[in-house]
Amino acid sequence: MGETSVHLPTDLTDAHSLSKAAEQLDSIVSSAPAGELVLINNSGFGDYGQIADLDVSKQLKMIDLNIRSIVDLTGRLMPALLARGGVVVNIASTAAFQPTPYMSTYGATKAFVLNWSLALNEDLRGTSARAMAVCPGPTQSNFFQAAGFESPPMKGGLNGSLDMTSEQVADLTLHALAKGKSLIVTGWKNKLIAFVGSKTPKVLATRIGGAILRKLRLEQYSASHAVEGGK
Repeated sequence: MGETSVHLPTDLTDAHSLSKAAEQLDSIVSSAPAGELVLINNSGFGDYGQIADLDVSKQLKMIDLNIRSIVDLTGRLMPALLARGGVVVNIASTAAFQPTPYMSTYGATKAFVLNWSLALNEDLRGTSARAMAVCPGPTQSNFFQAAGFESPPMKGGLNGSLDMTSEQVADLTLHALAKGKSLIVTGWKNKLIAFVGSKTPKVLATRIGGAILRKLRLEQYSASHAVEGGK
């Protein structure tokens, strides 16, 4: 028997569009064979630069997508998750473990996702549902270009020694899911970064993070102008 795939194009930043998609999902779930559900809240984007230089409307849209939409959609599907059993998988980031200058709104949204996911998992203790937070580091995708990096890194990553492919992140996520974990930081290097970021005093962590991202900003600027100069 062949599998059936259903695609519901949805603007998750629009409450009406999200509500309509949730109703369709609820109808699909109601007619589906018995079994647990897995809700993966993976949509999100970042924005790179000093806050005074960034578009406020884009920052607000980021909050709507990275935060409000996952709370809204999870809440709407919670009755089905509790009735059938299952797990809510929320994609956070290693940026969740410390303030992130030059990506201040993004980092704050991911800190919400991490803390909300862990609290949600505890709220669901004793029920048939649970939650898990996934914290990847730099991952090869179109994230960096969408975030406004002037010279998108090779293969859509950030740093050759830290980058992981989306397939690697997905594989580690599935293994953590099978083990019943509530939190996974993908890759040992990312685990080290998350540990240092979470244990360092916040003010100091902010200064260090700012220095690193400021250096990256300068490198991106230099790289983009070097390419222009070589044309």
